[in-house]
Amino acid sequence: MGYDIIGDIHGQADKLEALLYRMGYRDSAGCWRHPDRKAIFVGDLIDRGPDQMRTVNLARRMVEAGSALAVMGNHELNAIAWHTPDARQPGEYLRPHQSRNDKNRKQHAAFLADVEQDVGLHRSTIDWFLTLPLWLDLPGLRVVHACWHEPFIDYLAPRLIDGRYLSRDLMIEATRAPEDEAESDRAETSVFKAVEALTKGIEISLPDGHSFQDKDGIRRHNVRVRWWDESATTYPAAAILPEAASKAFPDVAIPEQARILVGQDKPVFFGHYWMTGTPTPLSRNAACVDYSAGKGGALVAYRWEGESQLDAARFASVG
Repeated sequence: MGYDIIGDIHGQADKLEALLYRMGYRDSAGCWRHPDRKAIFVGDLIDRGPDQMRTVNLARRMVEAGSALAVMGNHELNAIAWHTPDARQPGEYLRPHQSRNDKNRKQHAAFLADVEQDVGLHRSTIDWFLTLPLWLDLPGLRVVHACWHEPFIDYLAPRLIDGRYLSRDLMIEATRAPEDEAESDRAETSVFKAVEALTKGIEISLPDGHSFQDKDGIRRHNVRVRWWDESATTYPAAAILPEAASKAFPDVAIPEQARILVGQDKPVFFGHYWMTGTPTPLSRNAACVDYSAGKGGALVAYRWEGESQLDAARFASVG
């Protein structure tokens, strides 16, 4: 079977319908279907865009009808955490509703505007998010939202429902940040570190005295790295930042545990990284399909036909 791996949608239902139509899917009895292909959503269905529940419902109907698969993105994870009470602190939630500069609510505002006043809708949507696996390992290809990390996957599998699904109980460990920020650079594994890596990428502390300002104006002392690039072993080469910013970092090696050997037996597809420009594989067997649809960019898919070496000609997109 051919698969169409679709990038982060972020509430852009019009773009999603246009992309599905371009790829030969048609709306039949309220569900988009293809006669002999299946879509795969890489997560981040929600937040930012104008059509939150329309996007969720479209994807959900496809998944429930068997015309699509989906994995959980960090925005679905955050939505679950926002909705889940924190048993350690009565009256609080796993994703705090009161945060510095109201950051959490601002990031989640578009989704909350659609569901917060409808308790039943909110609950049922969160329940569906919990049915999304953290990864897919299919015959011929792999899909994850942010980072395919085999040791973390092996660590998490026995702790998850049916080896792939988060439970509400495990959400406590999955969202409990380490007390020591430097723990992110240590080799020890935890549920928090593993879930963070799969849904948000590998993040490491910057060398002392170094930081950068992110797209939201927040000063950051950690940086995500190009885990798919085995040659990216120093801070300037590995940092997922504009070149001018990453060049300011010292040319020293990143921590050993931040270097991942990507298996060569299957291609891996992921989203999350707000790519721009013309879609192209990042390596012979790794492709990001997030091209910033939530910020005015194109919604992108890769049309996989069984190949082990990825081909730039197989990307499809709508602006």
